[in-house]
Amino acid sequence: MNNSKILILGATGKTGRRIVQRLAQKGHAVRNGSRQADPPFDWNDQSTWAAALDGVKAAYINYAPDLAIEGAASSIRAFVELAAERDVRRLVLLSGRGEEEAQRCERLIQRADIDWTVVRASWFCQNFSEGAFLDMVLAGEVALPAGAVGEPFVDADDIADVAVAALTEPGHAGQVYEVTGPRLLTFAEAVDEIARATGRTMRYVQITPEAFAAGVTEAGLPEDIAWLLDYLFTTVLDGRNAYTTDGVLTALGREPTDFAEYARRIAATGAWDVSP
Repeated sequence: MNNSKILILGATGKTGRRIVQRLAQKGHAVRNGSRQADPPFDWNDQSTWAAALDGVKAAYINYAPDLAIEGAASSIRAFVELAAERDVRRLVLLSGRGEEEAQRCERLIQRADIDWTVVRASWFCQNFSEGAFLDMVLAGEVALPAGAVGEPFVDADDIADVAVAALTEPGHAGQVYEVTGPRLLTFAEAVDEIARATGRTMRYVQITPEAFAAGVTEAGLPEDIAWLLDYLFTTVLDGRNAYTTDGVLTALGREPTDFAEYARRIAATGAWDVSP
């Protein structure tokens, strides 16, 4: 499919930009799916979808901000129907582990007359280096409403590698790859790994959901993002995902990246350095 365009929705996000980079390096024709692209793609404006799908034979679907958000299923249904009309041959959906709403969207993909692959993931390692927790890491104190529940943090680079394989190689159609890291860590243990990698003093503080919600509101985050963060901490992080899977190994034939390896790699870039 090197001569056919591959549409990457969320092309500027954590997984999307990694997928775009990998596809380009492999010589694939890529169309960035974002509001800033030409043509633009906006989940909230269906009039932008047709042009973004023009000439596309495969698409990576990353719904922003999350498939758990109200209205996501109707958007996914409409997009899949249009993709089928446009003769798209392959769809890869980024889904959420342990999210009932996300699994509802998976079923919409699976019922389409298109080759499909689902990649299920939960908390990214990169939340500590590119996402909502970066400022706390830089400040030396990560305060979140997460206790002793273990989470198999997954590296966004692993997700990108699985998605690229599913978009470009045979043998992945009809597969649900639930991807995790190789071991469980609490959020406190993840912060300890970052402290070891950076050589900095760092601590984790467990706060109440109410205190976290107040901080999110004070930070001025959009209402849907505030709802999503509360949902992820109070509902999804209840132990339902406290186990590892072989999704990365099955899809790629290699073991997933350990959080400690991720932390050493990021520390080496200087992303967590702070001025004296």
